[in-house]
Amino acid sequence: MTETSAPSRTTPWFAHPEARAWTCAPAPDGVRAFHASLPGYAPTPLTELPSLAAELGVGRVFVKDESARLGLPAFKVLGTSWAVHRLLAGRPAGERVEFVTATDGNHGRAVAREARRLGHGAHVFVSRGVHPGAAAAIEGEGARVTRVDGDYDRAVREAAATARGTAHAVLVQDTAWPGYEEVPALIVQGYATLFEEVDEQLAAAGAGAPGLVAVPVGVGSLAQAAVTHYRGRPAPGTGPALLAVEPTAAAPALASLTRGEPVTVPTRTTTMAGLNCGTVSSLAWPYLRDGLDAATAVPDTAAAAALRDLTALGVASGPCGAAALAGVRTALTGPGHRAALGVTPTTTVVLLSTEGREANPHG
Repeated sequence: MTETSAPSRTTPWFAHPEARAWTCAPAPDGVRAFHASLPGYAPTPLTELPSLAAELGVGRVFVKDESARLGLPAFKVLGTSWAVHRLLAGRPAGERVEFVTATDGNHGRAVAREARRLGHGAHVFVSRGVHPGAAAAIEGEGARVTRVDGDYDRAVREAAATARGTAHAVLVQDTAWPGYEEVPALIVQGYATLFEEVDEQLAAAGAGAPGLVAVPVGVGSLAQAAVTHYRGRPAPGTGPALLAVEPTAAAPALASLTRGEPVTVPTRTTTMAGLNCGTVSSLAWPYLRDGLDAATAVPDTAAAAALRDLTALGVASGPCGAAALAGVRTALTGPGHRAALGVTPTTTVVLLSTEGREANPHG
């Protein structure tokens, strides 16, 4: 395996040229059909932005807009709804449980929404740095909220300890560690619907397969789902380049890829609050290590500029969602990066805008 890592302080960068030759098992069947059965389900928009294609020097640019997914302002409900559905299927009918989780914002609200919809309880641990409006939205779903004076990793530890010590509690966490992988795996499976929608929408637009997909990364579960979707194809080497984008204030995937092993990094405050994680999911790590073509990190200023531009173009993105555009801008202007990603003037680029402005209100 051949890799290259950060060539300069101004362009954090890691590339794995052999990623598109790697394969894995595909996502299970039935996830999209389940989501289609939920009240209010509809594919989220895939919006073409020709002005960004001209700026980036590529063929076409599309943004997958997750600002209104099943009534919530982020994609997370795809994973939590599927996981909760599968968890309840294995429990006695009529048993009331309390779903416990930690969150940087979006995941916790999705867990709370599913608990309320199905008549169960929710206890959500909110890490430091989450906007009070995001925490209030979780409480508005009927959940009990515990604010943690610490980072996301600490909130996860406290949620896990509480779930272990509470009768009828079920931990629904979207990151994995040794001994806790079944539920995170279900959450990752739930994200398959997003990528199936993208395939159909690109085909309907006459765009064919993407050449580059940019994925904002927190603990890495959505990136794992992207790798699963595009590297689980019958013909190795036919998928797009996959670019992971993190905040410079919290970039454990980039650090781990550069080191060649999982590492925990200290995090700082960032407007990309939903990506403010210090440790990559143990379940996601092998997929990121072997299936990602590249990883980069962007400062809040770059995400803010991308957010302003997307807003002007009619896409209701939040800072985490705008990270995808900020990351592609960084990647395609770095020395040798276009070639590493296989990007040409005819490439179709897909940006995953994972949240709307409501998800984590900012200044």
